[in-house]
Amino acid sequence: MTQAKTGSKAPLQSENIVDKSEKSDASPIEFAIDEFLKHLTERPGVYQMFDKQQQIIYVGKAKNLKRRVSSYFKKRHDDIKTTTMVEQVARIEVTITDTESEAFILENTLIKRHKPKYNILFRDDKSYPYIYVSTEKKHPALGYHRGVKRRKGEYFGPFPNASAVQHTLHTLQKIFPVRQCAETVYQHRSRPCLQYQIKRCSGPCVAGLVDDEAYQRDVRHTLMFLQGKSFEVVEELAEQMQAAAETLEFEAAGLLRDRISALRSIQSQHLINQPGSRDLDVLALAQNGDQVCLCLMMYRAGNLWGSETYYPKLAVVTAPDEVLLAFMTQHYQQHPTPQSILLAQKLNDLNALQALWQEKYQRRTVFKEPKLQHEKSLFALAKTNAEAGLKQHLTQKVNQQARLQALQEILNLPAIPQVMECFDISHTQGELTIASCVVFKDGIASTRDYRKFNIEGITPGDDYAAMHQVLSRRYARLKQEHAKFPDLIVVDGGKGQLNQAIDVLKSLELEFLPLVSVAKGEGRKAGLEILYTPHNMDGIDLDADDSALHLINHIRDEAHRFAITAHRAKRGKAMMHSRLEDIPGIGPKTRKTLLLHFGGLTEVKNAAPTELQKVKGISPSKAQSIYDFFHGE
Repeated sequence: MTQAKTGSKAPLQSENIVDKSEKSDASPIEFAIDEFLKHLTERPGVYQMFDKQQQIIYVGKAKNLKRRVSSYFKKRHDDIKTTTMVEQVARIEVTITDTESEAFILENTLIKRHKPKYNILFRDDKSYPYIYVSTEKKHPALGYHRGVKRRKGEYFGPFPNASAVQHTLHTLQKIFPVRQCAETVYQHRSRPCLQYQIKRCSGPCVAGLVDDEAYQRDVRHTLMFLQGKSFEVVEELAEQMQAAAETLEFEAAGLLRDRISALRSIQSQHLINQPGSRDLDVLALAQNGDQVCLCLMMYRAGNLWGSETYYPKLAVVTAPDEVLLAFMTQHYQQHPTPQSILLAQKLNDLNALQALWQEKYQRRTVFKEPKLQHEKSLFALAKTNAEAGLKQHLTQKVNQQARLQALQEILNLPAIPQVMECFDISHTQGELTIASCVVFKDGIASTRDYRKFNIEGITPGDDYAAMHQVLSRRYARLKQEHAKFPDLIVVDGGKGQLNQAIDVLKSLELEFLPLVSVAKGEGRKAGLEILYTPHNMDGIDLDADDSALHLINHIRDEAHRFAITAHRAKRGKAMMHSRLEDIPGIGPKTRKTLLLHFGGLTEVKNAAPTELQKVKGISPSKAQSIYDFFHGE
């Protein structure tokens, strides 16, 4: 009997069919399922299924562990997934929890940690962005926010992506002239900025441009709009417009008319536009075999704030309700739940999910099926998006597979290159050399596997030496760590770069790895590139519209882009570096004091020790050290 802990107060209990000494035995022990089920508890908890290689293949949760686990072995299953999975089970471990809610949390944690092949994993670790209003300030501002909500004020969201936030902020700026500048900018303005000139801000940073009452009214209208009360805002603005017209203030009345028109235009663009609408998420699924697209459409305060599509990896064909339940369990564990979720059908375990979310977010989420006409319209829109997303996803996948097969045939590779790595070099006249390594998996960029290398100890501008160094470092490390090698290595350059790669692979005894270099053709025009391999130094000249050439060029261009980006970042950092930072004993505060006192680095460099001593905090010995650093001892 072992014990493990989760976030709950009471420790969780773990029951294993074999102890630790048995697990490490070279010969596997036959799984006695009947004996295991006989002594299995009926309490809630999580179960983990292992195969003969002791790999976790599935993690599940149950309100009654005995009943749930027994169902896998005591009845016949119609779906392929369960049948295939059960045939591979060699061992089961269970972890007992106090409540079903705790089981949900632990199941989600274990799935994300171990990524079992028969579980549905949604890659959704990002935090959603919000609109932040600094209501505690004298003149509140609107801004973009992502992460922990530490600042005092009001937050509106979540939005599905950054562009949705920026679009909303841009729209609000046209209607309500509330500032969107940073607090540091606002506090140090002595005259209005460009936003004031183009009538996107009323200029509260400069006294006299707008009175506090008028500014607070715009802030209140902005908050009402974000809360879904745009109809009330229109009514207030209409009353103000009428009052202005009656007092012959026609310019003010015209401005209010334009705001009303803009708000009416926004209202007409949304499917939900009733006053006081609640927050709503709509989930729709499209499936083709083991390929699934799930569409999440997010409505906040009655307005559609955007949508996201997800493509989970499925080992085999999985039921739609299982995919939906997996998404909700994982997604809303990290992101706040709305007041309502619209689904096509009723799912099992929803009561347990409701209890978990109510405990976590202190509000009840209602699950609804589309019955009313406007609900059916919303679900139909989400379904259309899911089907379109799946069609595009399948088309892209087919196209990528065709390009990979074409590349295999052109280069005469033993198998389709599922993992490819491409290298490129970037520098400025030989200085600050950077090498990039980009990784493509199944023809798609895997940005998390990208690497950049600082190249040192070579003759400036020697691209051959730089390529030799980066390849040596990359594959010596992979060999040392017994990591998986790529199916194809691509280097940017002609025969010279290819020869460097050949030498490196021979020295590491890795000459069996497929290798190709891509050289720019005549006039360095796209489509005229020539491919070289260790077995074809004459070059492979492909047609400009060849799919294999398109794939190679795409990988090469991505390596080039990544190398240039990394090099520019390094160059920018070097340009920002002050020589004062290299002086021992001179910290950030002293550097700042020196620069403020003398006005620049040149003046500091030319200053005599006696002048340096006049700066606050500079002792005679420190002044001499600064002088000696620039002029030598």
